Amino acid sequence: MKNYLLFELMMTIQKNKGFKRIYLAFINSLQGFKWLINNEAAFQQELIIILLLSIFSCFLNISLLIHLLLIVSLLLVLLIEVINTAIEATIDRIGLEHHSLSGLAKDLGSLAVFISLAIAVATWGVVLWEQ
Repeated sequence: MKNYLLFELMMTIQKNKGFKRIYLAFINSLQGFKWLINNEAAFQQELIIILLLSIFSCFLNISLLIHLLLIVSLLLVLLIEVINTAIEATIDRIGLEHHSLSGLAKDLGSLAVFISLAIAVATWGVVLWEQ
């Protein structure tokens, strides 16, 4: 019965459609980006490094495809950092008391960031090595 009531409630909520939905999603994304810039030190550091490396990559004598590969490897780091921050915020919302599964979720999010950084370093290393 409880699931049915939840379903009924969801069906009565009007969802935005078309361009309004896209516009509102964009506004939400901007709010998230502003929050990360103001509150998340790791995101701030990664963003600065990524901006500097992106500018540096413009001076490399590489093909457009390789340039895209370098930029995408950097954007992957930001993407994973955003997901990691979302995991941390969700865990903190659930409760601040120590729980082994909460710690594991945060550790795995951190590992994902580390792996994305390793991918970016390897990608940049190979491209720069071949220069």
